[in-house]
Amino acid sequence: MNKSAKGCIGLIPAAGLGTRLGVRDSSKEILPVNGVWHPDGSPRRLADCLLESFAVAGIEQVYWVIRDGKWDIPEHYGHGGAFGLSCAWLMMGHPWGTPFSLDQAYPFVQGRPVALGFPDIQFEPRDAFRHLLAHWATGSADVVLGAFQVDRPEKFDMLELDGANRVQAIRIKPLDSTLTYSWGIAVWGPRFTEFMHAYLRAAVEAGDLSQRPEIYVGTVLQAAMREGFRVEAEVFPQGRVLDLGTPEDLQRAAAFFA
Repeated sequence: MNKSAKGCIGLIPAAGLGTRLGVRDSSKEILPVNGVWHPDGSPRRLADCLLESFAVAGIEQVYWVIRDGKWDIPEHYGHGGAFGLSCAWLMMGHPWGTPFSLDQAYPFVQGRPVALGFPDIQFEPRDAFRHLLAHWATGSADVVLGAFQVDRPEKFDMLELDGANRVQAIRIKPLDSTLTYSWGIAVWGPRFTEFMHAYLRAAVEAGDLSQRPEIYVGTVLQAAMREGFRVEAEVFPQGRVLDLGTPEDLQRAAAFFA
């Protein structure tokens, strides 16, 4: 079944408090990457990797979701013109996990393919989203996950894949795992957007979410798979991924870019 990737919208959840990094003076999304500079001499920021990858894939329209007090992110990135993007800014609603931030964009992404990336995750290849969009548009997958090998499974959702790279199970941040690949970016179509919107609405209606486990994107993906949604991986065996979520991780950034 052919689908069109034209008009794909980039989503960036950036409503977190940055507690793992202990950030106080600025939002983590605009922190300089230690020892890494752009050719013009300006410091490389955490979210630059994601914005560059969106641009390389031809994704022009991007929605950021932020919370009150993180005004330094739109102040820094503005309308996105420096990356060839058109950025718009949405405010966080429910504070119970990343899917709720993504759902703030629901009125604006209905009927459109979506590309999800996290502003503190660095990854290669830079054209990864281009591959995910081509995979989604030419196949039968509802969701395509960008799969990278990792050495710290406790920081990622690990993927159990079959021989055709269809996702059989998702293990959310396991303390230990023999699985090889995690996902760091994703592309999906309108069917999954509608599913996530309904799933989150039902979760809110079911009662006090502050007393229940956090809902992750992986949680919603697991639920969708139980309902018959097809989730596949675009595997990057030579790719790399690094989550810059802690001070220790920031110290690894220079080696990653070197």
